[in-house]
Amino acid sequence: MTAVFVNGNPETAAVWDPLLAELDRTDVLRLSPPGFGAPIPNGFDCTVLAYRQWLVGELESLDEPVDLVGHDVGGSTVVSVAMTRPDLLRSWTSDSLGVFDPDYVWHDLAQQWQTPGTGEKSVAELLGGTLDTRTERMVARGISRPIAERLAAAQGPQMGRAILAFYRSAAQPAMADLGRDLPAAAERPGLVIIGTEDHFVGSQSMRRRSAERAGARVEILDGVGHWWMVQAPARSARALTSFWERSEAS
Repeated sequence: MTAVFVNGNPETAAVWDPLLAELDRTDVLRLSPPGFGAPIPNGFDCTVLAYRQWLVGELESLDEPVDLVGHDVGGSTVVSVAMTRPDLLRSWTSDSLGVFDPDYVWHDLAQQWQTPGTGEKSVAELLGGTLDTRTERMVARGISRPIAERLAAAQGPQMGRAILAFYRSAAQPAMADLGRDLPAAAERPGLVIIGTEDHFVGSQSMRRRSAERAGARVEILDGVGHWWMVQAPARSARALTSFWERSEAS
């Protein structure tokens, strides 16, 4: 059984390093979505549905159900796969359930990215400058410096292209419409990670509502923000291990 980890924006697979160092598993595979730590293939349009199909293809090649874990863009993509291809999963974990709630409003940065002209300027500011400048931006967001340096090194025009295309395709009501199928995700055990200081993916009540509709357990990480896998790796590892053990027993 493989545990597959899918990162988000503006990241690479390096964001999982602190968490994986705490996990007692060797059957681990990290997948970076195109543009977010991996090259964008020719013809790939970086939309919500394109990322879902990309992840489906990657999982189909493994020839066995997996424990799928996703964060941010990767987190919403994991949920999208859980709703449509549960046969590929033994279990799923995500921190991005809130974006599927009918009342969810995208955070300020995402709304900038969804706006022509404003989005291009915002992405250039986010991903531009020297490596040191980009690193400091990530540190200011709560990422430890060694991880921030590795993420910043991968930030550039391809990531900017992916950000704009993904968030524009995800403008509401697109995600709320996809969220109508959340009950289908209950076919496999699910876990929703809720960092109490994560203000990007909806209120706690939105995340809890979506978790309930998806038949998923909830793990509350008090005092932890958007990057829970970096900020609380030991607690996160314990939560995942406990969830996987219950999934195996069920």
